[in-house]
Amino acid sequence: MLKRKKSLLAVASTAVLGMSLLAGCGAPQSSATSSGNSANNTIVIGGKNFTENDIMADMLDLLIKHDDPKLNIKMDTWLDSNVVWNAMKNKNIDLYVEYTGTGLVNILHDKPMTNPNAVYDKVKQAFQSKYHITWLKPLGFNDTYAMAMRASEAKRLGITNISQMAAQSGNLVLGCEVDFQTRADTLPAMNKLYHTNFKSVDVMEIGLKYKALIDKKVDVIDAFSTDGQIPAYHLVILKDNKHLFPPYYAVPIIQDSTLKAHPELKGIINKLANKINDSEMQKLNMEVDLGNQKAMNVAKKWLTQHGLI
Repeated sequence: MLKRKKSLLAVASTAVLGMSLLAGCGAPQSSATSSGNSANNTIVIGGKNFTENDIMADMLDLLIKHDDPKLNIKMDTWLDSNVVWNAMKNKNIDLYVEYTGTGLVNILHDKPMTNPNAVYDKVKQAFQSKYHITWLKPLGFNDTYAMAMRASEAKRLGITNISQMAAQSGNLVLGCEVDFQTRADTLPAMNKLYHTNFKSVDVMEIGLKYKALIDKKVDVIDAFSTDGQIPAYHLVILKDNKHLFPPYYAVPIIQDSTLKAHPELKGIINKLANKINDSEMQKLNMEVDLGNQKAMNVAKKWLTQHGLI
């Protein structure tokens, strides 16, 4: 499962941007390869085309500049997930934040697993041996699929987990994206594992799900666990008590050659390890997506508040 969350402003331009960037992934561009970076002290930080990953890229940028000012940081962000990985694989990018589930399923083409530690250990070992890329310590948050309800309605119905939701699903309307309805590992899998049988399923565009929920046109929606709309609209994430959805923990990954040239980066980047939980990431996403703040400003504020810069 690729990370699918995109800013609505970025969706229209993603395809064009991706095509132009893919053309450059096979050979070094102005941002150089990792071997060239080692010589000129340039570090290229990549990022995916959604808010959360953009914030993380900015955090890495600010943290490295603060702790190792001799390095020249270049940014190559708002890339499609496939594009950023191809650039990393071809050594046009030194560092970016990847997700354990994406690494396991989409890059290694392995079967989904539900144990977070097992997934992390597997991708860490495989990337090291196959690609000479190091997975550093997880940042702390797990941006996976989730089921969300209005907090007031969930409380009224006594629903805190998906099993409880499933037991009452015959009276509930689900709002979801087409992918969630059709993918074998989402709604069909939930129907099989939890025995959900919704009163009806309304398929809608990603930008309409939350509005439909707060307008009470649907009772539950598919979401991502770090969406900024969750705290903004007083929603709750239902506990996945049977572990349906695979883990997608965010982890900085870096070229081994870059670490060899700049070993101090490991300690610098690992200052972020386990510092950001799901609810903290929700708030950061909310500040950008709904508060109209710049990702760089949100990243700088958070790092300053936590004494990291």
